[in-house]
Amino acid sequence: MRAVIQRVSRARVTINGQVKSAIGQGFLILLGVCEEDTPVDVEWLVKKISMLRVFDDENGVMNCDIHSINGEALVVSQFTLFASYKKGNRPSWFRAARHEISVPLYEEFCTCLSEALGKPVGTGEFGAEMKVELINDGPVTICMDTKNKE
Repeated sequence: MRAVIQRVSRARVTINGQVKSAIGQGFLILLGVCEEDTPVDVEWLVKKISMLRVFDDENGVMNCDIHSINGEALVVSQFTLFASYKKGNRPSWFRAARHEISVPLYEEFCTCLSEALGKPVGTGEFGAEMKVELINDGPVTICMDTKNKE
C-alpha cells in the first residue's frame, strides 16, 4: 500500500462538477493498493498516518498530530501510485491491485482511519474521474509504503 500524505489548509474532490467531499485543515491522502496488500497493511498505515506529527505547535515546530489540531482527512484512491515506468515512456499499472482486492482495502482503510480520528473521513469515488483540489500547507508532503517499513 502506498500513500502520499499532504498537509492541507483545505481540499476537495469534485465529480462531474459536483463536490463529493471537502475538508478544512488536515490531510489529503492519495492511496494506492497493490496485489500483495492485506488488512495488516491497512492497520500499519492508519496508525502511522494518524500519529504523524507534522502540524505546528505553539512554537511553530512540527510537533502535533492530526488529533491535536482537530484536523480532517480526505482519502482518494490512486492506482497510479503503482506506475511502472522502467520500459519506455508509457507507464504500466501491472502492480496495482484489481478491483476485487483494492476496493475492499480502500474502504477498510477509510473506515479504520475514521475510527482512529473519531470522525468521518471524506472520500472520492472509487474508479470515478475526479478533480482534486488542495491548498498544500507548507508544503508538507510525505510518502509512505507499507512494503518499506524500516
